[in-house]
Amino acid sequence: MNSTLVQMTLLMASGVIWRLLKPAGLEAEQTRTVLTTFVYYLLLPAMVLDVLWTANIGLQSFQFSLLGISSIGFAIFCIWAVGTLFKFEHKRLGAMILAAAFPNVTYLGLPVLEQTFGSWARSVAIQMDLFATAPFLFTIGIMIVRHYGVDDSEKPKSTLSFLNAPPFWAAALAVLLNLNSVIAPDWFLGTLQKLSSAVVPLMLFSLGLALSWKAIKIRNIPYVLPVVLIKILFMPLFAAIVAYYLPMSGQFKAAAVMDMAMPSMVLGVVFCDRYKLDSALYAMTVTVTTALSLLSLPVWHNLLIHEFIK
Repeated sequence: MNSTLVQMTLLMASGVIWRLLKPAGLEAEQTRTVLTTFVYYLLLPAMVLDVLWTANIGLQSFQFSLLGISSIGFAIFCIWAVGTLFKFEHKRLGAMILAAAFPNVTYLGLPVLEQTFGSWARSVAIQMDLFATAPFLFTIGIMIVRHYGVDDSEKPKSTLSFLNAPPFWAAALAVLLNLNSVIAPDWFLGTLQKLSSAVVPLMLFSLGLALSWKAIKIRNIPYVLPVVLIKILFMPLFAAIVAYYLPMSGQFKAAAVMDMAMPSMVLGVVFCDRYKLDSALYAMTVTVTTALSLLSLPVWHNLLIHEFIK
């Protein structure tokens, strides 16, 4: 686990260094936009198709959904209770809810799970994202940010518009092929696997591009602290309790809970900008939780291995 985190830290550090040096005059945001678009529209759908085509889809997928949705709902309730108790400003509380509830299950979770547990764990990360985190984010999550933020668009998008996206098209196709026992040609699987192999390094490099220590402000510490506690401690603890009672094998329980222990997702800053929430607070939370996860993830890994796999 420690060796894996060192390798991933170096890849993220490369992104941070790029942000500082700006090779060829390319800004970090410009570079990250190109890379994440490339991953989102081509490489990630290829990986989703490759993994879900042969994955064990059925009751276990429902269990992943139950674990992810219940954990996110628990985190939302916790941070909402804190924000209501201390009467946090709406634009701050909205950003805090996004940061506390939605983990980086793909851009960091996928490489961590794959490198830690093996290639089979890619299926866990993808199913946790496509069957739990993303649907929750683009439905209930959007409703929350609209409530706490400002939606000044003339015609707001439907909360179900997220389904019109390449990873979901690939997931729908993969599930259809999987359930109908269609066998993929070797040449096609080989192509998908070659495209998939580029996802992890590009995701980690892009994550490094998104991190900025300039986002850390002393005045935001009281708001970041409860998010950190929920994200790194209480949310994965709740997920572990739920997983304990689910009838799936120990290795899948450990991988799924590890995915819920990931830091705040980077995508949330887009929603903060779009709905005029506190983007600076959110950016600080992403940076802090990502840095702290390098310490917390090995701890959770050891605990989960002892509890579920032994």
